[in-house]
Amino acid sequence: MIHSGAGPATCFADPAQLADAIVQKVGKTLVLALPLGLGKANHIANALYAKAVADRSIRLTIFTALTLEAPHARNELEHRFLDPVSARVFAGYPALDYATAIRKHEVPPNVTVNEFFFEAGQWLGSPYAQQHYISANYTHALRYTLDRGANIVGQLVAHRAEEARHPYSLSCNPDLTLDLLALRRAGRADFLFAGQINSELPFMPGDAAIAAEELDFILDSPATDFSLFAPPREPIALEDYAAALHAASIVPDGGTLQIGIGSMGEAVAQALIVRQRNNAEFCRLLTRLGYEPARDVEVRTEPFAVGLYGCTEMFVEGMLDLFHAGVLKREVDGLVLHGGFFIGSRNFYRSLREMPRDVVKKFGMTSISSVNELYGDEDNKRRARVNARFLNNAMMATALGDVTSDGLDDGRVVSGVGGQYNFVAQSFALEDARSAIMLRAIRTVKGKALSNIRWRYAHTTIPRHLRDVIITEYGIADIRGKSDREVIGAMVAIADARFQDELLRQAKEAGKIERTFELPKSARDNTPDAIKRALKPAVEAGLLPTFPFGTDFTEVEQRLIPALQILKSASLGELASLFARGFRTRAARGQELARLGLAQPKSPSEWLYANLVRGALDLRQHENGAKTGG
Repeated sequence: MIHSGAGPATCFADPAQLADAIVQKVGKTLVLALPLGLGKANHIANALYAKAVADRSIRLTIFTALTLEAPHARNELEHRFLDPVSARVFAGYPALDYATAIRKHEVPPNVTVNEFFFEAGQWLGSPYAQQHYISANYTHALRYTLDRGANIVGQLVAHRAEEARHPYSLSCNPDLTLDLLALRRAGRADFLFAGQINSELPFMPGDAAIAAEELDFILDSPATDFSLFAPPREPIALEDYAAALHAASIVPDGGTLQIGIGSMGEAVAQALIVRQRNNAEFCRLLTRLGYEPARDVEVRTEPFAVGLYGCTEMFVEGMLDLFHAGVLKREVDGLVLHGGFFIGSRNFYRSLREMPRDVVKKFGMTSISSVNELYGDEDNKRRARVNARFLNNAMMATALGDVTSDGLDDGRVVSGVGGQYNFVAQSFALEDARSAIMLRAIRTVKGKALSNIRWRYAHTTIPRHLRDVIITEYGIADIRGKSDREVIGAMVAIADARFQDELLRQAKEAGKIERTFELPKSARDNTPDAIKRALKPAVEAGLLPTFPFGTDFTEVEQRLIPALQILKSASLGELASLFARGFRTRAARGQELARLGLAQPKSPSEWLYANLVRGALDLRQHENGAKTGG
């Protein structure tokens, strides 16, 4: 038996010595399970990886998901922008050596790294990562961890000595670990639990708090205490806000909420806050965006008197903002939220660390099996999850209601399934629940607009027999239980106007909709300019800011971000036009160019970049002036 349960845990200050103790106890076949995202014990993982590199008789398998890395620049301008941000925001975060080895194509043959979820786009160009990816629903990852013979769990933990009975907390990642520990106590699993104490990790009480005897080894030293991975909050585009306002209009007071990751989730949080604090303006915005009762799911615009309860795989930072705004306040057994894991900004971690105990205990970090499934305590879960609205993000959808969220049609994985399927399934299992998939109607690649609503796509995450609600910036398609013909009409009505005719042509040629079908006139104005016109009053009033909850980006960086996004998506012709615009403009742009090291170009390439940036900044200013009247 690996784990005797005799306790107390053996404490180490040196990760190499801890790794030696693990090998002595477990042997030379090591299967290391690391939590998804933030909760990885980086120093323990690196020490075990170093031993395997030095001793090829050791066979090390790492099973994990969402390996966090500072962003990687893809071109010179990105380097100039991202390198200072990374040095400032990610300073002190130790890189995971196995990820560095994958990136450099240097993983030794006695090491295997399997992940079941990627940071979006992180490993698209890595054959190793793509070949070793394991496709799994989040709730099935526990089974796969056991099937692969995990004999070590390495996790960051918070420690609070005054909590006599449960002095350690799984904090950001009780998701799978809680169930692993329960199985070990029942004699159905056997592994060493090695915890690494981190002083920045919030101590989350409740289910996440564990007894000292659960830990076999502890790594605790100032030398291994590090700054948590804390990505800056993302800027929110007008298209995200438009989709989010539609999504916020289907959330009933007294209901249950899940929101997704990234700028779309941030936009939903702000839209719900606008609904709560500026209700009349919220209703006007819906009218300006062209809400049609005949086409959309039931709209709910009232402020939140009872409030919402959060049941969400990832405790996103926007949920905390909703709590502070008085939206997330419906309690279930004294809790306003159940979540399985979290990642956020430094301010998010600080807020949780400094919360009074009677407040932080309202946020229940627990197992992913508890949050993502109805199995186990089902009656109570059903009573809690009333009027649930599970809002998730996707990359693409088809006109027939299939959803693509995790991969491309050539088989490469962008991210992973995660828990998206679980929440879609719950929306059908719960009597009054709905699943809403949110996506932008278009994306721009090298200056060319492409529709994210396709006729067909060769990869599917959520099949069309589970279609429910799809939301873009142009509206809501309520497609649950509808015929294929009705679904096509609804989906094309929320597509960008530039692609509607082609989608209808394909549908008509396939015999899936009558050749005489025509879209209503109201759906023909689905353009980015229409979104700008609709949201202009709210933008001018400060209700839809780019960073509604603050950010770690400086003011100069905030001005640079949209300009660099313009350059990133521009075609060669558009780049030439931006260069000419930058050459002609008289605006000095000293702060922005100095931030990129381009204030005094020293080479032809720097002169080129300086004019491109100046041109993009001038275009952005012109667009803002046209939008705001400035």
